[in-house]
Amino acid sequence: MEPITLFPLEGIPLVRPGDDLAALLAEALARWGGPRSGDVLVVAQKIVSKAEGRFVRLSEVTPSPRALELAQITGKDPRLIEVILWDTAEVLRVRPGLIIVEHRLGFVCANAGVDRSNVAPEGEEIVLRLPEDPDRSARQIREGLARRFGVEVGVVIADSHGRAHRKGVIGVAIGVSGVPALEDWRGRRDLFGYVLQHTEVALGDLLASAATLLLGQAAEGIPAVLIRGLSFLPRESTARELVRARAYDLFR
Repeated sequence: MEPITLFPLEGIPLVRPGDDLAALLAEALARWGGPRSGDVLVVAQKIVSKAEGRFVRLSEVTPSPRALELAQITGKDPRLIEVILWDTAEVLRVRPGLIIVEHRLGFVCANAGVDRSNVAPEGEEIVLRLPEDPDRSARQIREGLARRFGVEVGVVIADSHGRAHRKGVIGVAIGVSGVPALEDWRGRRDLFGYVLQHTEVALGDLLASAATLLLGQAAEGIPAVLIRGLSFLPRESTARELVRARAYDLFR
């Protein structure tokens, strides 16, 4: 069985709104000889959001009464709070300097993933939201790579979240495409499916966390990581068990 190997994709230029992200990633992959069928590409959320133009100028934001109320408690800019509320399903915890929410996409994180670090030149009040539909974003990247290389590559869009109720940072898979072992049970509503859905999401987070060790916190220093040696293409339930076993090898 082939060992699991992580390849950092360096040399990707500064990503701007409207850029063809699949094409930029393809150029970086070509320097490694191109991807193989069954590889998994983990892409940093930040470059996806940048390519999709998910920037917001705070000077153009008018805070709502709720944003003003939360700003009083947190001490944060009420315009920033307003942007956070745009992507919030429920506010879970508020204290000075901190707001924890359930994102409309379903995960729990600080600031609804809204980021202002390494986003704009010094002095510009611009923040960056998460992709509108990270699964769709992952699918578009996967399809672009398939057209370029003619092979099936799984794509995971990863974000680095501060732990909601503990210290530390974890990698979170906010978007997945072309990884059946992670996707087969997503969206199931019965009790059995509910349990497996969260098991598979946790597996995606495991892959995201492994890649985050290389991605780090840099805006676009290493914005993507290729993982080779995982077997995920079969759709049988055994594929999920194989991926889970091989994924844990990443941390051995």
